[in-house]
Amino acid sequence: MSMPISYGNFISLDINRKKIAMEVTQVLLSAQAVDATVRKHAEDTLKQFQDQNLPGFLLSLSGELASEEKPIESRKLAGLILKNALDAKEQHRKYELVQRWLSLDVAVKGQIKACLLQTLSSSVPDARSTASQVIAKVASIELPQKQWPELIGSLLSNIHQVPPHVKQATLETLGYLCEEVVPDVVDQDHVNKILTAVVQGMNANEGNNEVRLAATRALYNALSFAQANFSNDMERDYIMRVVCEATLSPEVKIRLAAFECLVSIGSTYYEKLTPYIQDIFNITLKAVREEEEPVALQAIEFWSSVCDEEIDILEEYGGEFTADSDVPCYHFIKQALPALVPMLLETLLKQEEDQDQDDGAWNLAMAGGTCLGLVARTVGDDIVPLVMPFIEENITKPDWRQREAATYAFGSILEGPSPDKLTPIVNVALNFMLTALTNDPSSHVKDTTAWTLGRIFEFLHGSTMETPIITPENCQQIITVLLQSMKDVPNVAEKACGALYFLAQGYEDLGSSSSLMPYFQEIVQSLLNVTHREDAGESRLRTAAYETLNEVVRCSTEETARLVSELVQVIMAELHKTLEGQKLSSDEREKQNELQGLLCGCLQVIIQKLGASNTAKYAFMQYGDQIMNLLLRVFACRSATVHEEAMLAIGAFAYATGPNFAIFLPEFYKYLEMGLQNFEEYQVCAVTVGVVGDICRALEGKILPYCDGIMTQLLKDLSSNQLHRSVKPPIFSCFGDIALAIGENFEKYLMYAMPMLQSAAELSAHTSGVDDEMIEYTNLLRNGILEAYSGIFQGFKNTPKTQLLFPYAPHILQFLDSIYMEKDMDDVVMKTAIGVLGDLADTLGSNAGSLIQQSVSSKDFLNECLSSDDHLIKESAEWARLAISRAISV
Repeated sequence: MSMPISYGNFISLDINRKKIAMEVTQVLLSAQAVDATVRKHAEDTLKQFQDQNLPGFLLSLSGELASEEKPIESRKLAGLILKNALDAKEQHRKYELVQRWLSLDVAVKGQIKACLLQTLSSSVPDARSTASQVIAKVASIELPQKQWPELIGSLLSNIHQVPPHVKQATLETLGYLCEEVVPDVVDQDHVNKILTAVVQGMNANEGNNEVRLAATRALYNALSFAQANFSNDMERDYIMRVVCEATLSPEVKIRLAAFECLVSIGSTYYEKLTPYIQDIFNITLKAVREEEEPVALQAIEFWSSVCDEEIDILEEYGGEFTADSDVPCYHFIKQALPALVPMLLETLLKQEEDQDQDDGAWNLAMAGGTCLGLVARTVGDDIVPLVMPFIEENITKPDWRQREAATYAFGSILEGPSPDKLTPIVNVALNFMLTALTNDPSSHVKDTTAWTLGRIFEFLHGSTMETPIITPENCQQIITVLLQSMKDVPNVAEKACGALYFLAQGYEDLGSSSSLMPYFQEIVQSLLNVTHREDAGESRLRTAAYETLNEVVRCSTEETARLVSELVQVIMAELHKTLEGQKLSSDEREKQNELQGLLCGCLQVIIQKLGASNTAKYAFMQYGDQIMNLLLRVFACRSATVHEEAMLAIGAFAYATGPNFAIFLPEFYKYLEMGLQNFEEYQVCAVTVGVVGDICRALEGKILPYCDGIMTQLLKDLSSNQLHRSVKPPIFSCFGDIALAIGENFEKYLMYAMPMLQSAAELSAHTSGVDDEMIEYTNLLRNGILEAYSGIFQGFKNTPKTQLLFPYAPHILQFLDSIYMEKDMDDVVMKTAIGVLGDLADTLGSNAGSLIQQSVSSKDFLNECLSSDDHLIKESAEWARLAISRAISV
């Protein structure tokens, strides 16, 4: 087959440069052609060039981007391909690309970087913007390696002497750089200079709006670098003045960017807001009342972000501030209440006609209601007297907007204030709401009324309530109205399902759902009818109906067990229908996958419910073969969500059927193995690992014949750098489940599993200098490792092979010491860790006694757990103390 472009030209070194440049241009243009064949051919050519000569490929792309003679289409694509050659979403791919760039020849990288910097002065805006992004990507790789130290200096050096378009591109580059790079790789001197350049670019006397906009957007990204500058009163005053001035710019994009900066400052520098809060209130009030919607939305977002900060502080310190509180609560929201609440209530009247039909809708009324809800959570009871007059005044008005706004205001303040404050009001309102849901002519009002009823049931019905809102007297009326509303338009029906969901959940929480049970059959039938509606695909209606059905099943009692087991057949028949081999379009296939996922989820809940009751368990065991056959057929579908749901249903089935599950394992095993190998859809892999645990608990020793295959796959998963890190903690836990199930037969896996556990333990022991997200992950990892150790110790207990574990004991004790010393364990890890100390003493007996006595912190750790407020930790510690004292006294 003849190739119009010869690769020889690309590869040989004595090439005429112009020819190569011409050909790259042509290929880049062809890669954007309408004709699929031309496009595919060009993409293949680019891939082959990249594979055969990466340095030449990247050089020619950077040359294309920098060249003013080239068409903008080819320059943009060249920049995009360059950017994608440096970064990827998947962690392992990103790591490979970073290593690949670092290993390139220094001279080649130098030429590419020179082309990129040169492009910043291009007359073509798209080329400049693309170069800005690529420079930031290169900086994110090189600056942490102490490479390209001159970059920031060279960007800043000519910022004041250059034409406006170059200044704009430079500021945009600095903004992207701050977004890509972690603050600690830029020294404070450079940070100061970046902030100076950015804030000067934002100044009102900057004549060019493009420059001012780029500077304002750059400040948004640079704020996380500005800790030291915000601690200096003069510098902070200056930055705040410039940001506040920018909110008054005649240019709407600049005003929007400035408000985005204010929102970020509200959460990042909450503790520095006091001197500015009054001015910010005046600015935001004006914006909410007069501004274009995107700007007004950000003005409301500022107050939402302050609420978030105060809610976090109040939750963490319970309102009691001691010297060790990181950030005191300044009660900005409480102080602003008298003016803030009226401003938010005004926004509720600015609804849009079609907002209920659009899932992604976000407008001023919704933002105002969301903020009002956060204010209620921040200040509690104080909000009620400020909102009630608005509700009373508008709830019966002829205009639907006023009725809907009043209902929305009421629904928004139901979380935060105390039940004592709300219960009397809700008791009066409930009847009114039920009537509105039945009779109001506006579907907007009905939608919000059903949502508000859901909020009433979510927050004011359940075990924490002293005076129940739902009584045997009003329960029937509530259910009748909700079931009637499920026949309404999809968005109203979906909210009615949601209200019924919280009604059922409150009863489950109370542990007695007898009030609901007389209506069980009617409720279930109504929900099944909803799932069959022609329009059930709209407004998430079908999903909401199945989620509610699941909740109704969860809260059902022994008296309805027969009806629940009849439901098994109904759901199986529905699932069977989806598996019949009709030819579907991709859109129909997607809908069918969604339905299969919902049905598998529903089966899982029913199995869990019936499996928990000995009498009911036998009722559904007769369908065991059919259930498993259906679920195994589901695995033939190619959808990750469906696999995940089917896997969870099988886990529940294994747990419920116990040792009887053994007959299904030969057929199921290949799907189990497929799930464990599914790196791409890592949620499926994680769920499968959990199901292995369920099967271990169900089959105990009977799982032994399959353990070689399972352990091999789990060890492979752990060694892979392609598997998402979130799957690793459950894999370690799973080692514990397997060891517990097969006892001393785990011996042959010790030599593989223990070194893996040890190296993970060393990694997770020390967390200094990492962010909250990493600490959370580290605690998950520690818990998985500790659950493995616990399962292994308990599995080997009272067997002749316990001495095999003795060599590992010092390392395990050292791990317990080091995580105790780090002082950042969460409660779950603390409970598991003290349990492992007990397991070690219990299984190894006197052999462990002396080791525990020598351990640096076992005694302190035990005492701390014994005096814990958490009864689970205390219980674990009591048991560990007994086990240790037995081991020491032997």
